[in-house]
Amino acid sequence: MTEIPTETLVTVFGGSGFLGRHLVRALAREGYRIRNAVRRPDLAFHLQPLGRVGQIHSVQANLRYPASVDRALEGADVAINLVGILYERGKQRFEAVHADGSGHVARAAAAAGARVIHVSALGADANSPALYGRTKAAGEEAVLAGAPQAIIFRPSIMFGQEDDFFNRFAAMARMSPFLPLVGGGETKFQPVFVGDVAQAIAKAVGGRAKAGTIYELGGPEVRTFRELMEYVLAVTERKRLLVPLPFGLARLQAFFLQFMPTPLLTPDQVELLRADNIVSAAAISEGRTLAALGIEPAAMEAIVPSYLWRFRKTGQFRAQGA
Repeated sequence: MTEIPTETLVTVFGGSGFLGRHLVRALAREGYRIRNAVRRPDLAFHLQPLGRVGQIHSVQANLRYPASVDRALEGADVAINLVGILYERGKQRFEAVHADGSGHVARAAAAAGARVIHVSALGADANSPALYGRTKAAGEEAVLAGAPQAIIFRPSIMFGQEDDFFNRFAAMARMSPFLPLVGGGETKFQPVFVGDVAQAIAKAVGGRAKAGTIYELGGPEVRTFRELMEYVLAVTERKRLLVPLPFGLARLQAFFLQFMPTPLLTPDQVELLRADNIVSAAAISEGRTLAALGIEPAAMEAIVPSYLWRFRKTGQFRAQGA
């Protein structure tokens, strides 16, 4: 593992997203030049203040169009692919984005002489009942076929100020008298702070991760879905019923919910909840975790209350007599 000079040009695909914003900030602090490759560069101006003048530059790229990927990698030393979708819409299909798109990024990066860092998910499994999980696994396979020395990160669900997990259920608890527990709420998760994931990727850019290795990233605690919902209610100081929802009924409800502009739940996500989302024993014993990268993962209790307070009835204040 060698130190990489900070004049390195890093192309980040999907740099304007949730993880991308934290990663761009981490890379900018290290002094790297950053080319942010996104579908809408005009919506990525919020990244500019994260670095020095001229340090961060956004370009147009879409993983479904190989020519745009090739252009985004011209002169790059490192290619980082963060692109992923949670549900399908229009031409944004799991197979096209997770599998085909990831494979092309790896092949194009190899052709350009750039190292490859790919962000997948703990749900990646060729035998997953969910298409999301199967295409994530296919993406990993395509990446390693195109760039055998690629470094792959599999994070569990990520939390942070703009997350789509705790914020979603806190918002639901503000409006609904109950929260559903799909499959009884027994699915296990290992929530990881998005900043820790960004730090792990930055370390990989700096040559401090093993090439050709799949890292599994989780936080310090394993919680069931029920326990996470109880935590959301405790932080937001709301009393709501937790209603167990069998997988079959959840899938039926998700069939209708998937047609919302931003689906609360899709049938594929229901299937994904059939499997635990935690770091494997093999990854721990083989040194493929945050700890192996010298990162002590942040606890939910240290981060989540700092942004979920806005879902309380009295905001950051306590009601009189509470």
